[in-house]
Amino acid sequence: MDIITIIISGITGIALGFGIAKIIEKSNISNLIKSAKKEAASILKDANLEAENIKKDKILQAKEKFIELKSEHEQVILARDKKVAEVEKRVRDKESQISNELSKAKKVNDDFEAKTAEYESKIENLEKKQVEVDRLHKSQLQQLEVISGLSADEAKEQLIEGLKGEAKSKAMSHIQDTIEEAKLTAQQEAKKIIINTIQRVGTEEAVENCVSVFNIESDDVKGRIIGREGRNIRALEAATGVEIIVDDTPEAIILSCFDPVRREIARLALHKLVTDGRIHPARIEEVVAKTTKQIDDEIIEVGKRTVIDLGIHGLHPELIKVVGRMKYRSSYGQNLLQHSREVSKLCGIMAAELGLNVKLAKRAGLLHDIGKVPDAESDLPHALLGMQWAEKYGEKEEVCNAIGAHHDEIEMKSLLSPIIQVCDAISGARPGARRQVLDSYIQRLKDLEEVAYGFSGVKNAYAIQAGRELRVIVESEKVSDENAANLSFEISQKIQTEMTYPGQVKVTVIRETRAVNIAK
Repeated sequence: MDIITIIISGITGIALGFGIAKIIEKSNISNLIKSAKKEAASILKDANLEAENIKKDKILQAKEKFIELKSEHEQVILARDKKVAEVEKRVRDKESQISNELSKAKKVNDDFEAKTAEYESKIENLEKKQVEVDRLHKSQLQQLEVISGLSADEAKEQLIEGLKGEAKSKAMSHIQDTIEEAKLTAQQEAKKIIINTIQRVGTEEAVENCVSVFNIESDDVKGRIIGREGRNIRALEAATGVEIIVDDTPEAIILSCFDPVRREIARLALHKLVTDGRIHPARIEEVVAKTTKQIDDEIIEVGKRTVIDLGIHGLHPELIKVVGRMKYRSSYGQNLLQHSREVSKLCGIMAAELGLNVKLAKRAGLLHDIGKVPDAESDLPHALLGMQWAEKYGEKEEVCNAIGAHHDEIEMKSLLSPIIQVCDAISGARPGARRQVLDSYIQRLKDLEEVAYGFSGVKNAYAIQAGRELRVIVESEKVSDENAANLSFEISQKIQTEMTYPGQVKVTVIRETRAVNIAK
């Protein structure tokens, strides 16, 4: 019973505690609500007061801005009114000035009209006086004609003739004195210019030879160059047209030919063969063909370097190639390229001394002997042939005339022509520059080769051994073995009847048959 009483008492206490707690919680909540309502009302009141203050401030700012803008607008209006007043004042001043100018112009116009009338009156009086003077003049002329027995035209003619005679006499005397003085001064000036030009271009002259020396490291190489039974040296001579002399000269082989191009091709081909070590007929022909192409490229390069060194621009490519070929040509033993370069420099100096076009003078000096370059013989002199080439490739008329007239084949039409002639003579007249015997010798060898080329079936012809042997290579398809002997005889007979030469000329005709097939 006690336990039950205790439990009931506990439960009752708990229920009472829970009820009291609920009552207290409700009381606290109601107090919080009242406090929050009071605080919200206070905040709302403060917000309304602050809004009213902000509104008043904005209204005041707007009023101040309006007043400021109104003041600025009034200032702009005042400034505009001031400018308008100034413009109106200037317009009034202009109007006043224009009215003054108009009054002055009217006064000047009135004065002009008065003076015009006065001048017209004076002109009328002058015309009347002129008529009277003409009448008196005619009367006097008539009286003079009666007194002298001559008409006015006859007297005038006599007077003019007398004055002409006197003037001619004085003019001839003056011209004669001037010519004599000019001759003296011209000779002195010409000598001075030529001497100065020669002194300013002093070059060493080296006469072209007909042989080249090919140096080798040891005499063992000579046997390889000769080949078995001489087949290598024969193939090399046939391919290049150069006579190769292998003698007892230590470590040297002599290349003999009048044509410098052939000698250079043979020298370079030998150098490549010896360096490579493979020396046999097929290899020799291959190397000679490549070397020939190399020489052609080198000729173009030499021409380009020459025109660049001399400051010549715009030269046609074909003329540049011709200039390069001059390196392998000679004139009376004098290297043609060196001669042309020297003439070009001499012409440039002399043209500068005379106040002429230096570039044209150099151009004409370089090209004056291009007619000597072609291998084929021409009926025209080299000066005229060179002039034709220059005209063909677009050179100026002064340059073409200078080229054609430097040996007096045609008339000189400009001052450039005598300059080229003089400079050509200066270059050729230097001590040791030329040797005519060599040139005639080379010409004889060329003529000897031309005789062989006149026959059908001849592929190549080479004059070797100083012209004592003519080696002719024929096409096997056109010339048979039987015809080869007959061709040799015919060539020898033609040489004997048409040419003059010392000693004997051996004619060797070579016919080679090749069978070539290609495996694919």
